[in-house]
This record gives sequence, structure tokens and C-alpha cells, in this order.
Amino acid sequence: MTAPRPPIAVFGSVNMDLVAYVATAPRRGETVSGREFRTVPGGKGANQAVAAARAGGAVTMIGAVGDDGFGGELRAALDGAGVDTAGLRTAPGASGTAHIVVDDDGGNSIVVVPGANAAVTGPAAGDEDRIAAAGALLLQLELPLAGVTAAAEAARGHGVRTVLTPAPARPLPERLLAATDLLVPNEHEAAALTGRSDPHEAAAALLRQVPEVVVTLGGAGSLYAARGRAPVAVPAHAVRAVDTTAAGDTFVGALCVAYAEGRPMPAAMAWAAAAAALAVQRPGASSAMPARAEIDRLAAAGP
Repeated sequence: MTAPRPPIAVFGSVNMDLVAYVATAPRRGETVSGREFRTVPGGKGANQAVAAARAGGAVTMIGAVGDDGFGGELRAALDGAGVDTAGLRTAPGASGTAHIVVDDDGGNSIVVVPGANAAVTGPAAGDEDRIAAAGALLLQLELPLAGVTAAAEAARGHGVRTVLTPAPARPLPERLLAATDLLVPNEHEAAALTGRSDPHEAAAALLRQVPEVVVTLGGAGSLYAARGRAPVAVPAHAVRAVDTTAAGDTFVGALCVAYAEGRPMPAAMAWAAAAAALAVQRPGASSAMPARAEIDRLAAAGP
């Protein structure tokens, strides 16, 4: 018998990614020639929703798109990925956009313009029921902090576990931290939040505020820390990166599925690492995210 898909709600941003591919990213005041341009549905919330859906979650997206042309495309892309968009509202004006430059080493720089995402200042009618029905709520910081905090507190009130990606990094309100079960920063975000460049020290500092932390370390893997337990390091897969844009969101989406399934955290991290390794070998964000069967195969092979 097939196991039921874990229900996951995502309260987050939805953007259209405008991606330029270049040999070397321009410095300030410099113009360079690009070799390719793509428009790709994205946004940290939508990306994590797609990643979780492809990894086997039954995902509900809560957020907003604009009433422009991008809005219809973004909704259709989520629908096509198997994400429930009943909680995706349409706001007047432009959809959110992310302007991304990807260089030949797979590195990227990103400018996000919020657009309709700025209208999501809290759960709308029906959203709390969607959150209450989930096994986990996945959050990021590309929506107004007041809205993210309200969604996290709604989850806490219904006994739903919360997973927060603190990106883009900014000071976190005490109320949001108090309603967060698992914090998943990358090493730069962890340093920005704590003032400590060493991931172990940063994780230890974050444990004073939340019960569990996973710090992602790029090609060096990830680090798990929890109150009362010894830290655990999980290696990454050695692959050649083509585009790292999707790496973090793929990892978190897959991790949330494993988390909602009740897997031990180191095993969940290893499985999420396999998902991220597959994603970075392909161009784009949501378009690069792997299916569950692919993740299972690579995870079984080991790093």
C-alpha cells in the first residue's frame, strides 16, 4: 500500500524569476553580455512548495500573485506541479519578481521586488483552516514579517509544526521565534542572525531561541543541532553545479516532507541533500527540482 502523502502548508512568496546567464557577473558600474535569458516561476515560498510537492508532499500554497500576466502564469505553474492553489489570492497590481544573474560557476546574485507579496500581511479567510489541516507549515521571510508571524502563531495554536527559512536574513521578532519549531538558515544567514561565523557556534546560539536548527553549508553539507543533543553533520553529494539558485529551497522543501513523515533528522537531511544535489545540476529554480523517485535513487547511492 502506498503511504499517504504528508500534508504541508506553505505560507510564502510567489515571484516570476527573470534570469540572465553570464560568464562572469558584472561588478558595480559594469555592463556584460549575457548568453541566455529565461523567465521561470519562483519565489522562495512557491519554490519550496514545488520542491515539497515533487518530493511527495500534499502541498497547499498560501500567498498572493498580481492581476498582471505573470500572475496567471505563476498560478498555472503551481497547479501544474500538483500544488493546491485555493489559498493563493490575487491582489491588484504587479506580481512579485526576482531579477537573477547566474554565472558560469553556478553562483548567483538576486534582487527581489515584492509586488503582490507585500499584500500578504496575515492569513486570509480560510487560511487558518488550511494551516490547521497540515502536518507542517513552511515559512520564509519574503512576505511581511507581521504576516509570517501571524501564520506561525496560527500553526502553533493548532499544534502544527513550523519550519522557518530565515531568508532574506533580518532580525527575527521574539513572537515568531517562539512559534518556530525548526529553523533552517544557510551559513550566511546563521552568521547574520547571531554574529558568529562558525556554524557550530551559530547553531548553539540559535538553540537559545528555537528547539531545533539545521544550518546548510553548501558543498560542505549541513549541520543539525537540537537542545540536549550532540550536533550531527551530514555531508553533501559531490556534483558539478550548473545553477545553485534552487539549492536551498529544494533542500528545505524535501526536508519538510521528511520532517512531516517523522523521519529522524539526520536521515531527513541526507535525503534532502540528495534532492539539492539533483537540483544544482540543472538550470533554473522550480524547473530544476527533482521528483521523489529521483531523490530516493540518489539517496540510496549515498554521497
